[in-house]
Amino acid sequence: MELRASKKEEVYDRPAGRLVLAILTIENDEQFFRGNRNNFADIIKTGQEKGFLVYVLTVKNLVLNRSTLRGFVYIEQKDTWQQRLLPFPDIIYNRIPQREDEMLPAVRNKIAACMRDPRIKLFNPSFFNKWYLFEWLRGSKSTKPFIPATRKLLTAARLERMLQKHPFLYLKPESGKAGKGIMTVMVQPDKPLPYLLKVQENKKSSTFSCADFQKLWNRIKKECGSEPYIAQQGIQLASFNDRRFDLRALVQKNERGKWDLTGIGARVAGSSSITTHVPRGGSIEDPEKLLKSSFNADQARRILIKAKQTSIMIARQIEKGSGFMLGEMSMDLGIDSQGHIWFFEANSKPMKFDEPHIRQKSLERIFQYSTYLARMRNERVKQEATR
Repeated sequence: MELRASKKEEVYDRPAGRLVLAILTIENDEQFFRGNRNNFADIIKTGQEKGFLVYVLTVKNLVLNRSTLRGFVYIEQKDTWQQRLLPFPDIIYNRIPQREDEMLPAVRNKIAACMRDPRIKLFNPSFFNKWYLFEWLRGSKSTKPFIPATRKLLTAARLERMLQKHPFLYLKPESGKAGKGIMTVMVQPDKPLPYLLKVQENKKSSTFSCADFQKLWNRIKKECGSEPYIAQQGIQLASFNDRRFDLRALVQKNERGKWDLTGIGARVAGSSSITTHVPRGGSIEDPEKLLKSSFNADQARRILIKAKQTSIMIARQIEKGSGFMLGEMSMDLGIDSQGHIWFFEANSKPMKFDEPHIRQKSLERIFQYSTYLARMRNERVKQEATR
């Protein structure tokens, strides 16, 4: 549904005792701001129910030396957005939708300035880089067992060595999102064209068979372009009706500022897709049902419990490795035929979960954690005032 924004500007005073949360995004000359408007409207409505004042704020309108800022509020009765002068936020929730926007120097400088400002608590300052994720997780004895072998895709010789050890590999862009640009390589030595390359397109994949490694490498380099890639050990995932599936966990911080599992769902790969992402042809399923189809009921329950524990442990290590204050992330976890859990990816800007119970809890968690952040900030201010 396309929403029309009104340019009518009204002044909105800070309600007594209410916390103010701004959803940070990037400006758009034609539509005022970018991002998933339905998601923003849901966040605003949930915030109002929790006693918050919530609005959408663009990087351009985030001026740190002002007490009021131009932001956008959602008017549910009219299904429109209005621009108003609004109180300076206590919490900034970063939802800049595109990596390339977040990488702009002006945007990076503004986020860095927010993180230095004692008045503001900003969480999830940037998208994740896949290579750094695996570096951080390999650095801990507790998370290393869940990490497939991963190398930077730098030279033909390095790829050839990896294929000798792991004849099935995933090739992923370091800064990829929602399965875009993913490829798989498989070596089938008994076939006349032993190298099989699959390239993810929109909702299907294209296949290229090569007689020798050099032709394979040339094709891969053409597909990669200038984008940096990683090569990762392929895991033979458990399947349902001959389609691979993985688990999708949403981990957020709670009202105590601790990592907690909001929910865990499952995604089944499309019939012609490399990935399980829904925009790439994947479908949503119940995780317990899928696990029971590959394992017995007791094993399925144990795997789910282990997946929940693992996702929280991984979130803690990612936050520690990043050095930043994080508030939420989604992650993809694979289960192989022996029931072992593997970590594939984490996203610091989770997309909406389609499972209603996870979706509702995820919205509430944003404000539980924001309340905690505001309380910590106020306690610090009190402590400094008594020194």
